[in-house]
Amino acid sequence: MLDRAKRLLKPSQRGEVPPFIVMDVMAAAARIEAAGGRVIHMEVGQPAASAPKTAIAAAQAALAKGRIGYTESLGIPSLRQRIARHYDEAYGLAVDPARIAITTGSSGGFVLAFLALFEPGDRVAITNPGYPPYRHILTALGCEPVLIETNAATRWAMTPEQLIAAHRRTPLAGVLIASPANPTGTMMDAASLARLIAAAEAEGIRVISDEIYHGLDYAFRAETALKLSGRVTVINSFSKYFCMTGWRVGWMVVPEPIVRSVDRLHGNLAISVPTLSQIAAAAAFDGRDEMEEVKHGYEANRKILMDGLPAAGLDRFLPVDGAFYLYADISRFSSDSHDFARRMLDEAHVAATPGIDFDPVHGRSFIRFCYAGSAAEMREAIARIGRWLKG
Repeated sequence: MLDRAKRLLKPSQRGEVPPFIVMDVMAAAARIEAAGGRVIHMEVGQPAASAPKTAIAAAQAALAKGRIGYTESLGIPSLRQRIARHYDEAYGLAVDPARIAITTGSSGGFVLAFLALFEPGDRVAITNPGYPPYRHILTALGCEPVLIETNAATRWAMTPEQLIAAHRRTPLAGVLIASPANPTGTMMDAASLARLIAAAEAEGIRVISDEIYHGLDYAFRAETALKLSGRVTVINSFSKYFCMTGWRVGWMVVPEPIVRSVDRLHGNLAISVPTLSQIAAAAAFDGRDEMEEVKHGYEANRKILMDGLPAAGLDRFLPVDGAFYLYADISRFSSDSHDFARRMLDEAHVAATPGIDFDPVHGRSFIRFCYAGSAAEMREAIARIGRWLKG
């Protein structure tokens, strides 16, 4: 009887995925702040700025009208049309609005893409280091994430040769790429991206491109995978460039034969994305001047860290091409990035994310800093880290 009762309360194996460690860092920082400490937050990939004023005004106007109901599963047609226009404005690319699906942030897009494109047991290549929920969601859905090691020799990006070698060992069903990437902030140029996509598609490997950090490129201009192939699935979001993390609205652009599958899946899983967020997202495009000012702030913060961290003691980090991350090598100070991050938070009150969140193989030697805060916070963080490391 007791054994039967225990089985009733046992979670499924799908839920046995690792935690997203950055959330634990957030919680620890909150405890310090509750006790009166002042923490500089560099752990979460979240802009410090607010959503564009145009988005907030549109949401307020919609609320004033009263009823907020469901929308079509694929999203409000006017928002899908506005996103299609964005591809013409930003990339000179014509995209059919019918191929666009509005999702609950990029996270909802990944779930829908994985469900629509892969079967349980399928193997999907992802870069290592990489965004943890890629592998966690794939695992929960019964797929197998295949880690492709990146390093300085490949400029921390997956190469066609690495992808094909993994495919030859055991066939791959898909590959997920990101440029700019999280946690590294590195980017692939258009030629490298094109070669990787061409190699994948020649082998029948489906390509998903995470473009959530597009617009936040500094070293060179990011290119959308849609310009390189009509068979890729692209995932993007209003969270990063448009500073709308809590609004939870993103989008997918999928090949036409996949649209109906995404529509059916989304209708069953979520019905639709919150209407208010969709209304605000459509208006966000009219706030680009405001968002460009925010981007200039990130560029300034990037320079502060690149100039200041070496003097503080962290003089080895990956190319800081885009997004708002700096991925630093801490191996001269510690072989345990989790402990390093804990001590830096407890003793210096600077919150950053240990590399093991992003890289189960080599992540103990790295820390990710997010520089989406203010310039004053970046300077203070460097001063605190320097004092702490030098004892």
